[in-house]
Amino acid sequence: MRLRSVYLGVVASLLLMVIAVAVSARSFAAPSDVPAWLQAHVGDSDGQISQVVLERARALYLKKVAQGAVKNPCYFAMDATRPSDLGDGKPGHRYYVICEASQSFRAISSGHGSGRNLKGVVDFANGRRCAKNFGNAMDSSLTAGGAYMTSEAKTSFKGYYRIGAKQDAVFQRTFIQFDGEGEAANARQRVIGGHAAQVLHGMCLRKNPKSSHADHDGYVPFGKLVDYASGRSNGCTSWSPADAQQIIPMVKDNPTTLYIYPESRDIAAVASSRSQSGAYWNASCLKEIGTPKFWPRKTLEPIIAQYSKDHPAPPPQPVPICKGP
Repeated sequence: MRLRSVYLGVVASLLLMVIAVAVSARSFAAPSDVPAWLQAHVGDSDGQISQVVLERARALYLKKVAQGAVKNPCYFAMDATRPSDLGDGKPGHRYYVICEASQSFRAISSGHGSGRNLKGVVDFANGRRCAKNFGNAMDSSLTAGGAYMTSEAKTSFKGYYRIGAKQDAVFQRTFIQFDGEGEAANARQRVIGGHAAQVLHGMCLRKNPKSSHADHDGYVPFGKLVDYASGRSNGCTSWSPADAQQIIPMVKDNPTTLYIYPESRDIAAVASSRSQSGAYWNASCLKEIGTPKFWPRKTLEPIIAQYSKDHPAPPPQPVPICKGP
C-alpha cells in the first residue's frame, strides 16, 4: 500500500512537471499565439510588421489589459528602423494600428526624431529617410524606443492660415501625451507624444479684433500651414493629418499602448558584429546608415547643457506685423 502511494506521488509530480513545462513553453511561444489573420501581416516589406515588433507590441498590450490599465480594443506599434520616405514622395508605412477584436490591421506613415547637430561638438542628427541616432536625452529631438501608454489629449490654438483668396481658417492641433517606461520613462518630461504633422511657418500678426484669439491690441498670429508627414519630428510620433483625425479619437479618454522599436538593447545588438545574426533592423536603412547608435541621457544631456551655455539663444524678437491683405 505504501509502495503504491509512493508510486502515485511520483506520477502526480511528473504530471505536474509536464503541465508546468507545457504552460511555460506556451507563455514564451509568442508566434503561435498570434491569430492567423494577424500573422498574415507579418513580414519585412512595406505595409507589413516585422515579427519582433509585433511580438513586443502585443505582449505589452496584453500585459496592460491584464493589469486593468487598458480597455481599448486597439493598440499601436512603430518600427523606427524602417524608411520614412520610399522615394517619389511615397511615405513609408511603419506605424501600426492593430485592433484584434475586429481583426483590423493598418500600416500608416509616421515621423522619427530629427536629432541635432551641435556644430563643432557632436552630431547626432538624422536624415529624412532613415534614423541612425536614437536616445532619451532632454532637448535631443531623438526618438526613444520602448513601452508607452497614451495619456491625455491637449488641443491648442496655433494661429490662422489662408485657405482662400480672402478666407482664413483657425489652426488648432491636438497633442496626445505619452507616458513611457524604462528608458522612455522621461517621455512626459521631454513632452513626447503624438500629433498631426502640421505646423505654421513664417508667423506674423494680423489685425482681427473680432477673433476670440485676438490679443489686447486686436492681433492674431498668422502663418503658412506646412504638412511634414513622413518627415522628421522633435522626437514625437507625427501622423498625416488624415491619419491623425482617425487615431486621436481612438485614444481620447481611452488609453492604449504603443511599442516603439528599437530599444537600446536592439541597437547594441546590431552594432555588435557578435550579435549581428540575431538582431533585426530594416535592411534598406541599415545599408544606408551603417551602424546605428543610442545616446543615453546621462551621456548626452551634459553635452547639450554645456552647448546651450556656450551658445545662448538670441533674445526673442517680436512677431512682425503681416504685410499685405
